[in-house]
Amino acid sequence: MTKYAIKVNRRYQKELKKIPLSIRKKIAVVVGKLEFDPRPDGYKKLKGKINPALYRIRCGDYRIIYTIEDDVLIIVIIEIGHRKQIYRIL
Repeated sequence: MTKYAIKVNRRYQKELKKIPLSIRKKIAVVVGKLEFDPRPDGYKKLKGKINPALYRIRCGDYRIIYTIEDDVLIIVIIEIGHRKQIYRIL
């Protein structure tokens, strides 16, 4: 089975620090699983004109927005946020 590399941007790291520790642990597990399966059950491809190749995965009330680069086996985590605010940012 192929393993994807996960890259995160600075904005993701900044937003992650604002989230309570108990939820951060759950998010770490979900992101870790993306290495082996970038399209797990419950993922959704987002629609839009800005970037049509965005995907999201749920982790409780939080959403993780990411892209998949299959040709180089990389997942780039773009954004993380509460479900009420995450789609306003995009």
